[in-house]
Amino acid sequence: MRVVFFGTPDFAVPSLEALLGEGFDVLAVVTQADKPKGRSRSRLVPPPVKVAAVAEDIPVLQPARPTEPAFVEQVRSLAPDVGVVVAYGHILKPELLAIPKHGMVNVHASLLPELRGAAPVEWAITNGLEKTGVTIMLMDAGMDTGPILHQLPHYIDPEVTGGELSEHLAEMGAQALVEALALLEQDGLKPRPQDPGRATYAPKLTRDAARLHWDRPAAELARVIRGLDPRPGAWTELGGREVKLFRAHVVEGGGGAPGEIRTTDGRLQIATGQGAVDVEEVQPAGKARMSVADWARGRGVRTGQRFT
Repeated sequence: MRVVFFGTPDFAVPSLEALLGEGFDVLAVVTQADKPKGRSRSRLVPPPVKVAAVAEDIPVLQPARPTEPAFVEQVRSLAPDVGVVVAYGHILKPELLAIPKHGMVNVHASLLPELRGAAPVEWAITNGLEKTGVTIMLMDAGMDTGPILHQLPHYIDPEVTGGELSEHLAEMGAQALVEALALLEQDGLKPRPQDPGRATYAPKLTRDAARLHWDRPAAELARVIRGLDPRPGAWTELGGREVKLFRAHVVEGGGGAPGEIRTTDGRLQIATGQGAVDVEEVQPAGKARMSVADWARGRGVRTGQRFT
């Protein structure tokens, strides 16, 4: 089966590697432009999928937008049997979706129709879901609305972080993808439509969504901190300066106004609207991520101060 692969971040790499490992003919990899990095922004860093493709001598296409007529014709000229899309980052128009013989297949990190959108892993944790998974679907013009080909469920560990769950679901997605494509090639899959009445959403994470509100219960705040670890990081302010928090656990018992630091003895214990959270790691603005003990020694954070 001849494949054109669309993807950008780390999450997409296992799927590309699985296709190659199973002998699929990957004609080209389509990804986003290299990103400028560094203080002068003069160093261009390629997307992870591009790095993986170059290592396998696969042609790489990086259109500014996948709607460009020249790019659409380039894909058409490849005559792919199927397109595979894994966290590409651009919406594909019907003209492009119609090119492959078997359509465009998307790997999505939730059990659709739950958690349609850009950040299903993070919202699965912050919403307190017990189960998520991966879905292989045929793409249509909507946002994650296409018919389902294959799904694999996964129960969420109560202490897992967004990064850890994303890594696990990336491997599951790769497995589900090769299973689905093998069946699709043999006409062994019957797409089933999604039930729009069961749809929930996982929109792109905004800065406001990542801010911690200390009047909320400790269990909710701990989920936000875990769900947004490592990126974008749940944040708060101490003395008017931003601090990101990581590795949070719920601590029973009251005492202290919401946001008040109860102890800095090895860990950071913070009062909330109900109970407290115990935080192991922090990242002050402009600094690297560090242990609470290192931060407390260097900054002099003390009991009685309040996060806002």
